Amino acid sequence: MTFHATVAGVPRIGPDRELKKALENYWRDSSTGRQLTSTITSLTNSYTDELLSAGLDSAPFAGRSFYDAILDTTALLGVLPERVNSIADHDNDGLPAYIDRYFAAARGTAELPASAMTKWFDTNYHYIVPELSADTTFTLEDQALLEDLRDQIKRAGTAVRPVLIGPLTYLSLARTVDSSNAIDHLEALFEAYARLLPRIADRGAEWIQFDEPSLVTEVPASILKRVRSGYQKLVGASELNILVQTYFEDGDRAIKTLSGTGVKAFGVDLVYGGTELPSWTGEELLVAGVVDGRNVWRTDLDKALTTLRALEKRGPVAVSTSCSLLHVPYTLERENLGEVQAWLAFGKEKIAEVAALSKALRGEDVADFFHESREAIQHRAQSPLSHNAQVRERTAAITDDDRHRDSISTRQAAQQEAIKLPPLPTTTIGSFPQTQEIRGARAKWRRGEIDDATYKQAMIDEVADVIARQEALGLDVLVHGEPERNDMVQYFSEQLEGYLSTDHGWVQSYGSRCVRPPIIYGDVHRPAPMTVEWYTIAQSFTDKPVKGMLTGPVTMLAWSFVRDDQPLGETADQVALALRDEISDLIDAGAQIIQVDEPAIRELLPLIEANQPTYLDWAVGSFRLATSGAPNEVQIHTHMCYSEFNELIDTVSNLDADVTSIEAARNGMQVLAALKDAGYELGVGPGVWDIHSPRVPQQEEVDQLLQSALDSVDPRLLWVNPDCGLKTRGWEETTASLKVLVEAARKARA
Repeated sequence: MTFHATVAGVPRIGPDRELKKALENYWRDSSTGRQLTSTITSLTNSYTDELLSAGLDSAPFAGRSFYDAILDTTALLGVLPERVNSIADHDNDGLPAYIDRYFAAARGTAELPASAMTKWFDTNYHYIVPELSADTTFTLEDQALLEDLRDQIKRAGTAVRPVLIGPLTYLSLARTVDSSNAIDHLEALFEAYARLLPRIADRGAEWIQFDEPSLVTEVPASILKRVRSGYQKLVGASELNILVQTYFEDGDRAIKTLSGTGVKAFGVDLVYGGTELPSWTGEELLVAGVVDGRNVWRTDLDKALTTLRALEKRGPVAVSTSCSLLHVPYTLERENLGEVQAWLAFGKEKIAEVAALSKALRGEDVADFFHESREAIQHRAQSPLSHNAQVRERTAAITDDDRHRDSISTRQAAQQEAIKLPPLPTTTIGSFPQTQEIRGARAKWRRGEIDDATYKQAMIDEVADVIARQEALGLDVLVHGEPERNDMVQYFSEQLEGYLSTDHGWVQSYGSRCVRPPIIYGDVHRPAPMTVEWYTIAQSFTDKPVKGMLTGPVTMLAWSFVRDDQPLGETADQVALALRDEISDLIDAGAQIIQVDEPAIRELLPLIEANQPTYLDWAVGSFRLATSGAPNEVQIHTHMCYSEFNELIDTVSNLDADVTSIEAARNGMQVLAALKDAGYELGVGPGVWDIHSPRVPQQEEVDQLLQSALDSVDPRLLWVNPDCGLKTRGWEETTASLKVLVEAARKARA
């Protein structure tokens, strides 16, 4: 009843983003439901087969996930938002009955707002936030999951291990609509799972995994006591062997809490957590996450095997990844990354590492595999590609003065005189719709079907069109729309030394949204200006101010696969210096407003409070290093989205940006109370239009959101803007929504 090799979780989007395409087809045309069903079933089956054929003897199975695992759990528990319950069940195509209610919660409809979306712990993966209340009851809509599990076990056998989000984690990530405490439902959720487990066992499963990353956080002892009691109930509910999986930090708290309850296995992250595990007595199986599931470097197999052998002396050990492989690309097989490729391991390669370590632990001969890995790691350590003496000399010369500007009052006076904006100035976050024409031109250019001059002229025409549209709408501060940019991180990484971009390295961010995180393999520097020409082109089409648009140093790290051979703060300062040079060149070109986006600054915040000050020190310091060369009359903006910023208001202030735009519409402007309580003195633009929901907001909605902002923020500091960039939206809804936004600002000014 045990196993020796597994992974903590698997990706769902498909190596060629097959699920993305099927989802977007379904959203456009619901008659394609059978294609969606076929696609997701095929992807799920093929990954299970890949794990088992690679030599792993347990394969995680979370069912068919159409958006994200938390939303899957919300649907399973029968607690989708009440407002979507008027949508009829879907009764064909092999889709779950709740599928249209599920997508309404995720994306909204023309009439209904979407649920809030935020980051999954300290990753760039997102989840749809559950909406509970004191009256919530869990009813189990489990037919789809049980049918999927039955079919999967029939195909692949009892090595299939169903995976559920653990009760503590689910409730810790939920919000309530009535100010009640979601954790009050802890016993009720354990009871619901206790009803589900026998049904899962009846489908032939032998193991079940509960993902409990919240158990690595600082949970009060009183709640841990309730969690222990809850898992004791689950142990007694069926004959299933229970694996409790933690990740992203030290898993010893989970072991200490649940040892002796009858839980049969603990999954722990031995890459980003500790390896000593003083609470593990060896009575339960330890599923040891020694292969990094979040980053793309080869595992030091010798070091990992030493750790595994030391642990094996204390009790039974299975080899695993530190977390789910959904955070890394599928495989290196189709990449061409030169010398660096030998240093890397994507999903398929990590599965091979798990298998090799398991074989080595059991005494099988894998010497050739270990030798190849050892040589690659040594080559990376000695390669001149990793180190640039000039970059290191420059970072060593950074002083505290390089991270500071004059006071905000001095800057505000200088900017008011230089820029002369109206009250409640309107703007957008940066990108405008990436139309099929834009994407088609870029694809032709990359394939060599059109030359550089033809492609560039097509993008110039798009910029001219975007500027004209913004002027017609009456926006006050314009953007060039970013038609030439593929992604807000990848675009810059392709112009910076020390970065590599992949061709097929897609990773799911949320729903159908995928990104290709670049890889930082060496010291970062800027060989030439990156955005100045496009800023100059855009400004030539208008007399209104156009923002220069850059991505900040923390986000450039958070949305990349970072080098693991030096502290993150050092890499962040290297990127910051490159951006500092770019800002200087933009100012020389006439830019009066420059936006340096940092949507990911909350994302990298360590989960353990004691580790947070060190992170915030270098993160804030790198942003200020990038921006503090700007003179007083130049206005520095930043943008943040899809994270909980309420507890980080001091950090937002410490960034010392003149204006910060923050995602706020989806969560009902919750950040405003924190701004008011903190006596916030910098400019702020709390978003009044949720751009990730495919609907045009009603005028009354935006008027009300703006009034809420005016009740909390000094009007002299307030900006009016959407939540995020408009890259994923169409022109029709963009134009209609911006008209609403501009009208709300006009009425509020009056």
